[in-house]
Amino acid sequence: MKVIFIINLLISVIFTICYAYQFFYLVVALFKKQKKFVAKTEHKYAFVIPARDESIVVGELVLSALAQNYPSEKIGVYVIADNCTDNTAEAARKAGATVYERNDNLKVGKGFALDWFFETASDKLNEEDYDGFIILDADNVLDKDYLLEMNKVFDNGYDILTSYRNSKNFDSNWISAAYSLWFLREARYLNNSRMQLGTSCAISGTGFLVGANVIEGNGGWIHHLLTEDIEFTCDSVSKGMKIGYASKAVLYDEQPTKFSQS
Repeated sequence: MKVIFIINLLISVIFTICYAYQFFYLVVALFKKQKKFVAKTEHKYAFVIPARDESIVVGELVLSALAQNYPSEKIGVYVIADNCTDNTAEAARKAGATVYERNDNLKVGKGFALDWFFETASDKLNEEDYDGFIILDADNVLDKDYLLEMNKVFDNGYDILTSYRNSKNFDSNWISAAYSLWFLREARYLNNSRMQLGTSCAISGTGFLVGANVIEGNGGWIHHLLTEDIEFTCDSVSKGMKIGYASKAVLYDEQPTKFSQS
């Protein structure tokens, strides 16, 4: 028993040391003023929304994307109806999105859906000449100034950036509240601190912008793991890219209320 106790103690000490930098990040977030960005150019963007059986929520997201406080001619909204068994495609079209329907039972997952989209829609995307692509989950809703704030940071030299991930259902129960607090911590006390210190931030699931030059340089979307966001972050940083954070670009994400949903 004594040996087991010592081993557990050593493991605890090692992990504490590895994560101790986050206490420093906490201080940075509390006391260091956020950087202010001003855009000189209003870039053209496409919202890209992979959706599988999301007919109930996808329309609300599409409407919030089209209602941005930003020139409408510089906004495109694309929904990938991926292996759907409901009327996701119909709901997305009705809301005003351009829909691409995909059926592939072998290459399953968000990463494969994005890769397929950038290849299949390449002619359309090249014709529209978008400067960047914003990847969202179908259950998100955007603040009206979301794109305006993302553009400010993008225009200042960040080819990849993430945003502030808030919650749609914080008060549903303790599980949704816990998830909401986790993402608040990730945005406010990790990515925000990294941005203030001039280091690279991290992509997390949804609400991130990728420059068209990055997609072109990678030959599409090449990240297919279950955690494609972490894979994309590590790959981008290893190539010398710095990922930014737009603290005032707010999206609302629906959190699970049961562990089985996770």
